[in-house]
Amino acid sequence: MTETMRPAARRRDEVGDGAGPKRRGSKSQGYTAESIQVLEGLEAVRRRPGMYIGSTDGRGLHHLIWEVVDNSIDEAMAGHATRIELRLLPDGSVRNVDDGRGVPVGRHKTGKDALEVVHTVLHSGGKFGGGGYKVSGGLHGVGVSVVNALSEWMHVETARDGKVWGQSYARGKPTSPVRELGRSEGRHGTTTHFMPDAEVFETLDWSFDAITQRLRESAYLNKGVWIALVDEREAPPHEKSFYFEGGLVSFVRHLNKDKETIHQRPIYVDRQEGTTTIEVALQYNDSYSENVFAFANNINTVDGGTHVTGFRAALTTCLNDWARRAGVLKDSDANLSGDDVREGLTAVISVKLTEPQFEGQTKAKLGNAEVKGQVQTAVAEGINQFLDENPGDGRAILQKCLTAARAREAARKARDLVIRKGALEGMALPGKLADCQERDPARSELYIVEGDSAGGSAKQGRDRRFQAILPMRGKLLNVERARLDRILGSENVRPLIIALGAGIGETFDIAKLRYHRIILLADADVDGAHIRTLLLTFFFRHMPDVIENGYLYIAQPPLYRISTGKVTQYAQDEKQRDRIIREMKVKNLTVQRFKGLGEMNADQLWETTMNPGTRMLLRAEVDDAAEADLIFSKLMGEKVGPRRDFIKAEARKVANLDI
Repeated sequence: MTETMRPAARRRDEVGDGAGPKRRGSKSQGYTAESIQVLEGLEAVRRRPGMYIGSTDGRGLHHLIWEVVDNSIDEAMAGHATRIELRLLPDGSVRNVDDGRGVPVGRHKTGKDALEVVHTVLHSGGKFGGGGYKVSGGLHGVGVSVVNALSEWMHVETARDGKVWGQSYARGKPTSPVRELGRSEGRHGTTTHFMPDAEVFETLDWSFDAITQRLRESAYLNKGVWIALVDEREAPPHEKSFYFEGGLVSFVRHLNKDKETIHQRPIYVDRQEGTTTIEVALQYNDSYSENVFAFANNINTVDGGTHVTGFRAALTTCLNDWARRAGVLKDSDANLSGDDVREGLTAVISVKLTEPQFEGQTKAKLGNAEVKGQVQTAVAEGINQFLDENPGDGRAILQKCLTAARAREAARKARDLVIRKGALEGMALPGKLADCQERDPARSELYIVEGDSAGGSAKQGRDRRFQAILPMRGKLLNVERARLDRILGSENVRPLIIALGAGIGETFDIAKLRYHRIILLADADVDGAHIRTLLLTFFFRHMPDVIENGYLYIAQPPLYRISTGKVTQYAQDEKQRDRIIREMKVKNLTVQRFKGLGEMNADQLWETTMNPGTRMLLRAEVDDAAEADLIFSKLMGEKVGPRRDFIKAEARKVANLDI
């Protein structure tokens, strides 16, 4: 969930290099027509890889696998593939094999073989209305050619029409012609074997867990497709296979496995509306959060879109109508709101359509206007049928919604009380907050510090121009087990909400956030880890926009101070401590282990943890929202069993145990 940030000097946005602008008439006039470059073939991808895969770090590296696997998934969606196997090989390369139709071969109108065109030309493929695919996740046709451009080498084989054909490439350029390799012996499909380019990527380390999560998700979304992952980097090989006949129903059961469900059987909708296939599964649990995951042509549309809008409209309307027909809501009662009917909801929405319209290359939001009505109609029919056939479950769901409505009203009153109280006090910030002088949120930092003692050191050691300090005393409320009205009443959480200035729940507005760098600073021990987890739970459940915008960080205070009397260094763990001691080779060393932040004086805290020029921060990020939800539910939820099982399973992986 976190990404390491390297130490960096404080920004000097207003400082130039001292050279000043060049005069007109000087050699700067060498900018002529000859200066304009045209990048041929895949050279543009190698020059600007971030434009095509987002970044060149671990996330961009894994994007190569997603592009290759998605081509195989497209074959499965088209009804031509049932098996996909991905192998992580000992040399760091990746091989993906499917049993689809195989990439076409033969002379293309460009004069090149079709296999070569697909792998060396941007915006080429069978996904642009040519009849190759009715439904596809690959909208822009840049996928496999981009992977080829960013690979040290790639070899592709296609088995079709009784023969096997192949071609090899180096950094996107063919090193051999397309040639026949032999007979297919009844086999068909595509094999793609590639080695990511170390000249492009910052890391070549594949994450087995991240790939596992992505492949499991793909198997849920494509029921009946067998997907295997084999990691051969260690002996014996580590293998996981995924196959779900239940599809989205299995997905929802997986998401709710550590929660108490309100009804045993998920509501399932599978409809064809025109050329659009709509599949939805939903189930209520006893939590207070909403978890809706939406996909369009297997692409996770994290920002929602018209399919989510249609689903929400159908859910709210159906539950209100059925509640009145069943007498649960009287004529004088107000309707349930959208927030009321979505508390404790887990749902997965999947639509598959011929011409998806996404917002931008990231495909984070679906824009097809017609999909809203199609999804709304299909979901309404499915929910009404379920409620009519299962009135007991319907009443249980509505009881959950009515309880949410009452809690929402209590939360509104509590929020209004906080606002009124703030207004009477002149909108005063919390007394324990030591604010910074800077008023531009982009240049302001808030340290949320565990304990008054550490808070005092942080206040003394900070740069008050841009660093604010908010000490947190006592045990923080576990918001995983609390509704908003109780959260607003918490003496620990309420000052934090007021200090951030952006509201909470329905009123949260990221534009009003007072700091664009919110840093959690707790002891480097078990209790500190617990405090950080409670705070992370709060932001994940009630201010997710803070995480999504990259504003939440975790400070890395040291555990050890190593001093010769003249030279002092700090270590974050035992391994770093031992390395520093070896490098000094000095006899009379003083090694101090900090029991907590309170033992560090102001200048030590500044030097190690708060100085932008020397500190190390971790930025909180959510790579997989579904998996993050499962982890928070498991670690912070009511059920003890899943938490105990998690501890047992993970205990052997602990490297540094603080007793």
